[in-house]
Amino acid sequence: MKLVTYRAGIEAPARLGVLRDDRVIDAALLGAAYGEALPDTMLDLIDAGAPALAVLRDLLAKPGMPPVGTSQPLANVRLLAPIPRPRKNIFGIGLNYVEHVEESARSLDTSKDLPKQPVIFSKPPTTVIGPGEGIEHNSRLTRQLDWEVELAVILGTTARRVTKERALDHVFGYSVMIDVSARDNRRAGQWIYSKGMDTFAPFGPCIVTADEIPDPQVLDLWLTVNGVEKQRSNTRHMLFKVDDLIADISQGITLEPGDIIASGTPQGVGAGRDPQEWLWPGDVVVACVEGIGTIRHPVVNATPD
Repeated sequence: MKLVTYRAGIEAPARLGVLRDDRVIDAALLGAAYGEALPDTMLDLIDAGAPALAVLRDLLAKPGMPPVGTSQPLANVRLLAPIPRPRKNIFGIGLNYVEHVEESARSLDTSKDLPKQPVIFSKPPTTVIGPGEGIEHNSRLTRQLDWEVELAVILGTTARRVTKERALDHVFGYSVMIDVSARDNRRAGQWIYSKGMDTFAPFGPCIVTADEIPDPQVLDLWLTVNGVEKQRSNTRHMLFKVDDLIADISQGITLEPGDIIASGTPQGVGAGRDPQEWLWPGDVVVACVEGIGTIRHPVVNATPD
């Protein structure tokens, strides 16, 4: 299933939907039409677990069109980030593609040696924006705004000291994220301010449930700026695979339902180019992960007067 969080009108509340054939089916309204209680938010669905997902799948499998009043055209709604406000910081993974390690060593003074363990940082919940929203450029804070396309991993069940072999059992689904970075705001080697400013985690357009992506290491991903391709790779080139990341983080930090891991970016970032390239107001960034979808974001001026 492709699960979305959407708003049917400017004043309407955010609701949980299923994206199907250019229509959004409201999960809770679909359930009510058949006498079933289903959650109306993404986090509530994740918390409800496998039984709620099974009910939703069964209802969607019924023949014919969804009942009247339970769906509407995608063009008539506004998609939000699948989880508009994560409960915790996003777990970011740095230097997780071999060629990105090389370009970072050339341009960002990171080590040329491949990491022996995942490099972990975090992005606050306030970084998250949904499809189409603006990436803020504050020229008083940065003149080196950069892009990174990433596969986002959403946890479905608690993972504490799990093995690599069981790690994927804890995944709810996958999405697309852009890890926006202000390269000139790394502080004594710490990345959270560089990567944690408001709007620095575009996220969406949906969450594809894990049953539809049995192997997250076979997905093409790419990113363009103003229509020019900057990044293209495949998740098979990750240094630490998704199961490695879950197993590693969970040894010391309990991963909980709804937690998000941004699994790292391939080569092609602006800092690694010669000459270096940066994002500026008016630019448009588009990111895609195969089998999930595409997000498009303008860069907007947020410099205080």
